[in-house]
Amino acid sequence: MQSIRNIAIIAHVDHGKTTLVDKIIHASKLFRDNQEFGDLILDNNDLERERGITIVSKNVSVRYKDVKINIIDTPGHSDFGGEVERVLKMADGVCLLVDAFEGAMPQTRFVLSKALQLGLKPIVIVNKVDKENCRPDEVHEQVFDLMFNLGATEDQLDFPTVYGSSKQGWMGPDWQTPTDNITYLLDTIVATIPAPPMNEGLPQMQITSLDYSAFVGRIAIGRVHRGTLKEGANMGLVKSDGSVKRVKIKELHSFEGLGKQKVAEVMCGDICAVTGLEDFEIGDTLTDYDNPEAITRISVDEPTMNMLFTINNSPFFGKEGKFVTSRHLRDRLYKEIEKNLALRVENTDSEDRFLVYGRGILHLSVLIETMRREGYELQVGQPQVLFKEDENGHKLEPIETLVVDVPEETAGKVIELATQRKGELLIMEPKGDLQHLEFEIPSRGLIGLRSNVLTATFGEAVMSHRFKEYQEYKGSIPERINGSLISMTSGSATAYSIDKLQDRGVFFVEPGDEIYTGQVIGEHNRQNDIVVNVQTAKQLTNMRASGSDNNVKIAPKITFSLEECMEYIQKDEYLEVTPKALRIRKIFLDENERKRNASKFAMA
Repeated sequence: MQSIRNIAIIAHVDHGKTTLVDKIIHASKLFRDNQEFGDLILDNNDLERERGITIVSKNVSVRYKDVKINIIDTPGHSDFGGEVERVLKMADGVCLLVDAFEGAMPQTRFVLSKALQLGLKPIVIVNKVDKENCRPDEVHEQVFDLMFNLGATEDQLDFPTVYGSSKQGWMGPDWQTPTDNITYLLDTIVATIPAPPMNEGLPQMQITSLDYSAFVGRIAIGRVHRGTLKEGANMGLVKSDGSVKRVKIKELHSFEGLGKQKVAEVMCGDICAVTGLEDFEIGDTLTDYDNPEAITRISVDEPTMNMLFTINNSPFFGKEGKFVTSRHLRDRLYKEIEKNLALRVENTDSEDRFLVYGRGILHLSVLIETMRREGYELQVGQPQVLFKEDENGHKLEPIETLVVDVPEETAGKVIELATQRKGELLIMEPKGDLQHLEFEIPSRGLIGLRSNVLTATFGEAVMSHRFKEYQEYKGSIPERINGSLISMTSGSATAYSIDKLQDRGVFFVEPGDEIYTGQVIGEHNRQNDIVVNVQTAKQLTNMRASGSDNNVKIAPKITFSLEECMEYIQKDEYLEVTPKALRIRKIFLDENERKRNASKFAMA
């Protein structure tokens, strides 16, 4: 019988969760002294490392003073809230990490409310106390008020607070006296977080996560809720519709360090991986076949946004991707919803178009970026917010809490941009050298807002938002004002043509780029779309004229990220996504067809 503690580490984006897990791994000597390892050990896929955010929750276990501590690293962004809701069921306590300067941010509130509802015991870690202008005591008060407002119990409000710096590798009871290691935190975890209850009886385990191995197929991960799981045992699997399926446990693996270790049995309270189960879903319960008892299924917040995914049918179809057919697209999307709980896929009246529902732009863009890297070619439409109706027939829309920290001199521009999009300023207060602004704003208003705010504040604004609730429809919001520059013909863009058209707007292409008829190649500086020819080369003659051979000076093209493209496109445009390029195009490439269908998009 071993002593176990199950903890989840929760925090706002970029407050240092994964760095803290690194330090715990080092402190427990999981690596040999001569072994090479990098930073952010758990952020192991390319997208997570590039963006510096956690997207998928991970498990790791360390041993400290004869206690096995199972640590779950969770994403901080509420767009990945489905991940958080799922894995918190495996924990008995949470370490809430807050930045000593920024304090509790909107995503902190979102994740903390989920943890408190499940009755988990919190430990508050005030991180980054080595930062300039940090205010650890104020932040501690702020977290207490936040927990009180979220309805924490007296036991939860009696939380221990640890101060320190994950980056410098120390934790202690007082922020003004640095220690030289993080053992104080580990001692606090062992002393404060309750050991999992030992429930005797028939075994029960809820599947809360998935893994995949090329050798054994899909692996079910979860925490043993009651009894003991044994290798080779015949069990029952309770599905979402209540039916029970006979299954056999082929192998059991317990989490040890960064990997898994094969074991003969797993006791109640421990987290384990089970191989050999067929056809299971997240939320299913592994239990006794003759006396099946299901654990309450995981509830996940509803999606707030959808996008149309369709096959790539542009003139460049199939040139850059490996998976291009509707069958490939369908299989990949349905494979994703097996493990991505907050995502939903709906078929449409056409075989090659799918409606994909998600939590927000970031949630959907991570899926698109992952597919793109796997070699898929696809097109996506403009993101649409999901509306509802109340019992009186009034139209409701999702409202979000938007928090912006911005230098004082540009705060006025941010307020102007947010209020144009039906945002309502609730709080404005100084925070160090910055102004702290809080708005209530419709989700529709957030689409495209980030790039405008960053432009207006010279890239210095820090923005985050969180879904709050559905409220009455706030009325129409002005969309992108400027029209598009559309290519008239196919071929290579020439410097000569682009130079002559620079007074018409800004370009997304540069000389030498291959483009096709109907592709959006720039933004017009007026409200209407215009069709332009950027393939014309200079007519060469054997006569030399003085002054006419000036060097061409072209402004650099505008390069959008995937999220910026998704926020930029209009109702009558698609974003073409391939492993090598992102292109914006009109849905109808032919100009006459566009004119015939213009009224359809105007009404939408």
